[in-house]
Amino acid sequence: MTPPDPVLDVRDLHVSYGDLRILRGVTFAVGRGEGVVLLGANGSGKSTLMRAINGLAPASSGRVALDGAQIIGARRPALRMARRRMGYVFQQFNLVPQLSAFQNVLFGVMGQRPLGILNCLNAVARAEDREHALSCLERVGLADRAGHRPTELSGGQQQRVAIARMLMQRPSMVVADEPIASLDPKAGREVLDLLWRIVDDEGLSMLCSLHQLDLAREYADRVIGLKAGKVQVNAATGSIDPAGLDGLYDGATRPEDATETKIAAV
Repeated sequence: MTPPDPVLDVRDLHVSYGDLRILRGVTFAVGRGEGVVLLGANGSGKSTLMRAINGLAPASSGRVALDGAQIIGARRPALRMARRRMGYVFQQFNLVPQLSAFQNVLFGVMGQRPLGILNCLNAVARAEDREHALSCLERVGLADRAGHRPTELSGGQQQRVAIARMLMQRPSMVVADEPIASLDPKAGREVLDLLWRIVDDEGLSMLCSLHQLDLAREYADRVIGLKAGKVQVNAATGSIDPAGLDGLYDGATRPEDATETKIAAV
């Protein structure tokens, strides 16, 4: 199932670590304005796939293109340009503890400014960047927490700051890797509601990995299911056979599950 106007196009992607094969010919695409949920059991290859899409995990072969620009094998300048168009939301928030929420949001354009990390300093940042950062915090309901450091915020609030940082990039594609896995159910639901609403309002495309089947059915336009490093499900949410989704979680854990978990944490 290939969208007519793909923002993200993944073709025959293989990722191996030595003799260990993690992804085995993964092919799918995410259309413009489409929200796709990636499902799969632990060890299915989800984390490796999300990292490979952003060029963080080395691919053995295959193709990953964002807005037509190749990521696999791209030279560093081209890879940086692609990453600027891809907003990443991490499971563990990845905020800088020494910086305020406002400065962490400014961090979203660090790679696009000559001063780099110095752009996160209020006195150095461009006026338009400061204005946009505050607007992004307002979008996630945290303008009144702009001066707070991550340790002064709840987990849900920290993930909201991370979403604001992603918005700061003005991406065309959002990649959210288990964005609610570190949150309690109530905070997780609030964050997922916010993230999906922002993506819809901005007309962005999103690939979001989740564990919860019920949330995938509720939010996604389409579901991609991985099992043993291969795509087993790729269909619009309303047309999926429930048995097909349940089958993603059948069977014993693969021997490489623990290995993939360790690799993803590096």
